[in-house]
Amino acid sequence: MTLKANLCTKCVLWLYFMSWFFSTGWTCSAAPQQFPAAQIDAGQGMVVMTDKNSNAFFLSGSSWSKLGSVPLKHVSVGPPGIWGVDRQNEVYKFVATDFVPTRGLELKQVDAGGQGQIVGVTISDSIHCLNANRASSIKELMNWNTMSGLLIYYSCAPTGCWGVNSEEQIYFMVNFKSAISVEVGSDRNVFVVNRDGQTGISGQVPQGTGWKKIEMSVKIKHASYDLGYLWLVSETGFIVKCTK
Repeated sequence: MTLKANLCTKCVLWLYFMSWFFSTGWTCSAAPQQFPAAQIDAGQGMVVMTDKNSNAFFLSGSSWSKLGSVPLKHVSVGPPGIWGVDRQNEVYKFVATDFVPTRGLELKQVDAGGQGQIVGVTISDSIHCLNANRASSIKELMNWNTMSGLLIYYSCAPTGCWGVNSEEQIYFMVNFKSAISVEVGSDRNVFVVNRDGQTGISGQVPQGTGWKKIEMSVKIKHASYDLGYLWLVSETGFIVKCTK
């Protein structure tokens, strides 16, 4: 379908989401939009996102508000606060009213969903962790710990961490067919997005008992979960909110 006006495009695609986004056990609808969305993360009752122009936002009621002044490609929120990464892979921490740079390591993706620690991966796929004491520090120089293995995406919850490698395999004692990103909710649910834009969910056992496919009518490129809400970003940059 080709639509000529941006406003018309949004209206029509929102209707598609609201009428088509129904999966077994899940009810999904269009969330507040900040088009075109690139990535989304939920944690501690907050939802943050970046758009394709590297702007960061947080959800305030039913609308998105600008988050800081630093252009970011990826943001994450959790117990250690809000962290982000810019297009040069510099790591930032949100302090007071804006993001401030942290020195010590360059990362392409960070996650703030653990028990106060920050984890992330570099452009060479090496894995790193910043413990809770260091993550809460106001010092600009951060001393990261290097972990064994190689991952392209890494996400943590209070019960453990999950990662995806360059072969699209998931690590944490179970295997899914393939994935390009993984997110862990505070209630131990784990969601992945595979190369076909499909989303899966594990059981409540920390390492999982198996994966359940969530049928979606459009391809999904990013997912995040917190407090019973599944947040999705489609390949076209629209945001969807789902509940069971």
